[in-house]
Amino acid sequence: MTARLRLNNITKTYPGIRANDAISLEVQPGEVLAILGENGAGKSTLMKIIFGSVAPDCGEIEFDGVPVKITSPSVARQLGIAMVHQHFAVFETLTVAQNVVLGLPGSDSLAVVSARIRELGDHYGIPVDPDAVVADLAMGERQRVEIIRALMTNPKLLILDEPTSVLTPQAVRRLFETLKKLSAEGVSIVFISHKLDEIRELADRCTVLRAGRVVETVVPAQETEQSLARLMIGSEPPKLREKVGEPGKVALELNHLSLDGGHHVSGVSNVTLQVRAGEIVGIAGISGNGQSRLLGVVMGELKANGGSVRLNGQDLTHLGAAERRKMGLRYVPEQRLGHGSVPEFSLLSNTILTGDQFHKRGILLRKSAAEYARSVIERFKVKTTSELKPAQALSGGNLQKFIVGREILNRPSVLMIDQPTWGVDVGAATVIHNALMRLREEGAGILIVSEEVDELYAVCDRIAVMYRGCLSPAVPVSSIATDELGRWMAGLWPGSPFRQRTDLTPDVPVEAKVD
Repeated sequence: MTARLRLNNITKTYPGIRANDAISLEVQPGEVLAILGENGAGKSTLMKIIFGSVAPDCGEIEFDGVPVKITSPSVARQLGIAMVHQHFAVFETLTVAQNVVLGLPGSDSLAVVSARIRELGDHYGIPVDPDAVVADLAMGERQRVEIIRALMTNPKLLILDEPTSVLTPQAVRRLFETLKKLSAEGVSIVFISHKLDEIRELADRCTVLRAGRVVETVVPAQETEQSLARLMIGSEPPKLREKVGEPGKVALELNHLSLDGGHHVSGVSNVTLQVRAGEIVGIAGISGNGQSRLLGVVMGELKANGGSVRLNGQDLTHLGAAERRKMGLRYVPEQRLGHGSVPEFSLLSNTILTGDQFHKRGILLRKSAAEYARSVIERFKVKTTSELKPAQALSGGNLQKFIVGREILNRPSVLMIDQPTWGVDVGAATVIHNALMRLREEGAGILIVSEEVDELYAVCDRIAVMYRGCLSPAVPVSSIATDELGRWMAGLWPGSPFRQRTDLTPDVPVEAKVD
């Protein structure tokens, strides 16, 4: 059988690092090939070469048995290659339909494209409002936009770079059903994921990259998650710390917080929550139900139209983000490029931007900031050659480790973190989780928003659910089973304002079980 895609000795070098080192692999028609590797192993660079957005230094590409030069994404699309990027390539000021139109050949009207978006969303279980402005969408909703845009091109080869990192378990299952159907129809799929259970379930073969080289190709169904992790890391993965210590006094208190939403976005409705010192509280829920906007209100980036925020007993309600940061409230947003960091700025400059201790009387303390940035890089095992590297030059997982480390080493009284391990490999995820557990042991209060239910169960003391801007009670993680949490994610917790409503269709099936 002629391979759909064949790579021969693909090599790409950047200053100080060889991202891809003589990589050779092939994908057959209808095959699902997983690419597994640590953050910085060269996976995303390789996918960008296949999609034409990065040119290799040397090597050859064959598509359907014919040597090709993929010089741009438009050439890739003409061949039948579509890609769902980890860092979304969308225009935030445009609507969903306008973004999709820009990536399609032909001249279909917005009305036709909008209808097709709704049809695909309903068919594959990844609904998106085509009239929504992308800037108003949460990361999980933006992921759906990318997936639908790729499917609109009827691809022969579909590249998925961490497609499930901000999807709920229910949405992941629907996506996998879609991918299996596409595979059965002859579409080849290249699938990057750090979730080893997903690779074992979905992929026919798995190629493992380490330091830019292919180290092995295996049949994942014949491997365990532990053996895949060892192949990826080259050693035993780190262990998660145990929870130690008891919660203390209230560190963060939210009283009846509200924020107006709109037609396309969920607001925040009458949210009340306490986070104690030495406690980790998690908020679960489907993307777009107001979780990220809640953290924005607490941080002072969005102005509440009701309620109050107190930190260690002090009222912060009328203070801006900078003042709240000085008082010990720190925040890791879900969007690491553009919100958590300035992409074009170096790690050093990004450190100075969020470290009040690095400017004094109008003078920048660059030496202190550089030492601090290097300390973050060392302690959180960030793979980069220097603190002078721009944020956008790091892999997603390494940038996430840097941003999380930057905030943790500031020794916050309360840390809020949105999607802490989005797109992060198993080893790096454990580094982040252990750092959060250590911060908890030191007496900080931590508030986590995550769509990774397993993550919340692993590190949190209490867990709540957000649905359409409303927050459930926060209960001990040991007191709620995963199937019950799935019902809560549909707005069906005891005392919920949605329990008696019959005009609302739950975003998650009531019977869904969250694994």
